[in-house]
Amino acid sequence: MKYSPLILIAGSLIAAPAFSNPAATQLAQKSNCVACHAAETKLVGPSWKDISRKYEGDATAEAKLIAKVKKGGAGVWGPVPMPPNVTVKDADVKTLVQWVLSGK
Repeated sequence: MKYSPLILIAGSLIAAPAFSNPAATQLAQKSNCVACHAAETKLVGPSWKDISRKYEGDATAEAKLIAKVKKGGAGVWGPVPMPPNVTVKDADVKTLVQWVLSGK
């Protein structure tokens, strides 16, 4: 049986014990983060769990990731670039980055 990518993404969000904050999950969906990222599975981009692990203990991580989400980036996680997310409000970007870094 073949499943649509949307079902697989939704399933990974529902089944994942980490990143279970409903408000943050809803914000990630509204901001279209789930088109490329999932809680524990690499899609187009890295999983939120992998991002959280990579930047654990890095005091500058929040500022770096906020800038990367807003401006886009390439080369850190592979050849596929992350496009800039200029339409996502700064406060929402900060909330999403803090959530990802928290691993919750």
